[in-house]
Formats: sequence, structure tokens, C-alpha cells
Amino acid sequence: MAEMSMNKAIHAAVRRDLDRFLDALQRFPDGDRARAAQLAAAWQNFDGQLTHHHEGEHEIAWPALQKLGVSQELLAQLDAEHDTMAAALAASRTAMGVLQRTASAEDAAAARTAIQELRRVTVEHLEHEEAEIEPVYLANEGSPELKAMGREFAKVGPAQGGAFFAWALDGATPAESAAITGTIPKPVLAVIAGVFGRSYRKSIAPTWRT
Repeated sequence: MAEMSMNKAIHAAVRRDLDRFLDALQRFPDGDRARAAQLAAAWQNFDGQLTHHHEGEHEIAWPALQKLGVSQELLAQLDAEHDTMAAALAASRTAMGVLQRTASAEDAAAARTAIQELRRVTVEHLEHEEAEIEPVYLANEGSPELKAMGREFAKVGPAQGGAFFAWALDGATPAESAAITGTIPKPVLAVIAGVFGRSYRKSIAPTWRT
């Protein structure tokens, strides 16, 4: 049995980025427009990754999990948490947009406050989902339902796939990396992450090395 599911490894990437934003915004230099633009680009990537993940869960993962015995009641609870998370994400999106325009320390502090709330509701949801769903993923590893679910999630363009893998693996632990790459043939991963993940590595990853 795998040490963790790919889903839990993606959650770890979400947590990492939220913590990175909180740290960067706390140390934001007033008036630094280059840094504001850099953070805005990283935010756009994160916003897209998180939105794609929770919308994909509703559209693809939940039907597969229902077939494996997960109750509709639990999935409805998780969807309600997604709605709460989406509202906090929208508020953070607005605050980060303001910071991109002004590059002020005051607006960096406001963005940090918004992302603190986003982190609170997101981590609360992730912990609930992992407690209820992670055992189902692990117990049914390799099942037809989860294989079909994986194929549906894989139906994205190479640019989107490359950005996802580069983002999810940036800072991942060995166990998280194994969960993300374990079901993908190495030559395929090398092309997707190596070639199509180049934009993330060039434009986004340096944000967190500053």
C-alpha cells in the first residue's frame, strides 16, 4: 500500500504555498513593484491550481468515491466546505490584485490577513477530507474506479499538466513526490514536468527562493 495518496500530496502543496505567501507578505518591502508582480504571478498559479483541484474533486473524484461507498451526505459536507474555501479564495484574489497595483506595505498586510483566513478554512477542510477520504483512497489503490478517476484528471493539456507537476513537486518530501509520480511512467513524466513545467520553474519557483 502506498504511504499516501496523490490527493494528500496535492494538499501538502496547497499548504506549502499558503505558508509561503504568508511569510512573503509579512516581509514585503513597501513600494517594491517587482516583488508585487512576482507574488502576483505566483498567486495566479496557486489560485488556478487550487480552483482546478476542488472543482475537479466535485466533478470527477466524488462520483468515483460514491461508487466505492462514500456517502452522499459526506460529499455534500465537503462540497459546502469547498464553497466556504472558494469565498475566501475570492477575497484573497481581490486583495492580491490590489497589492499588485499599489505595491504598498499596507496592502500587503491586508492581503496577508485575507490569506490567513483562506489558510484557516482551507486547512480545516483538508484535514476533514483527509480523515474521511484518505483511507478510502489507500484501501482502493489500483481499483478500476480510481484508475478511471485518474484518467479523467489527466485530461488536461501538456502546459497545464507541466505546470501542475512542477508546482506540486516544488518542495515536496520524498513521500509526497512518490505519491505524485508513482503512477506515471518516468519517460512521460520527464517530458511533461521537464519540458512543460519549465515556465513554472523559471517564473514561479524563484519567488520562494527570494
